[in-house]
Amino acid sequence: MDLLTSAFDAGGTIPDKYTCEGENVSPPLEWRAVPTETKSLALVCDDPDSPGGIWSHWVLYDIPPDREELPEGVPAEGRLSWGGAQGRNDFGDIGYGGPCPSQGTHRYYWRLYALDAPCDLSPGATRGQLLDWVENHTLAETELMGRFARS
Repeated sequence: MDLLTSAFDAGGTIPDKYTCEGENVSPPLEWRAVPTETKSLALVCDDPDSPGGIWSHWVLYDIPPDREELPEGVPAEGRLSWGGAQGRNDFGDIGYGGPCPSQGTHRYYWRLYALDAPCDLSPGATRGQLLDWVENHTLAETELMGRFARS
């Protein structure tokens, strides 16, 4: 599988628009080559460079397997109109919370998982809860990394 965005190059700088210094909206994402046996998709965005350990910025699951993209600015709702569900990020909110490092340049990883079953978690699940569930259901995974430092 491949995970891409038109917002920035892989390994490149995340534009302010998608961070706490801008509109703080989720970037547009698209993916390719999802295994045919996929029953659902899940997406996690996190920062491994956070001083307190991995910081969760987005937890999204039950993405229909025929979906090939997410638009910019996914609304902060537990259940999405097209069938996905969102969890709680480490800011304590449902939906996306953009990069906002306290100091230095941090790396942000978007990881997409192709799963062999629909996820049985309710909206509001944490990154840890999702990753525990994903562990035994992953058919394939891919990631996209971007960098950001506050000005």
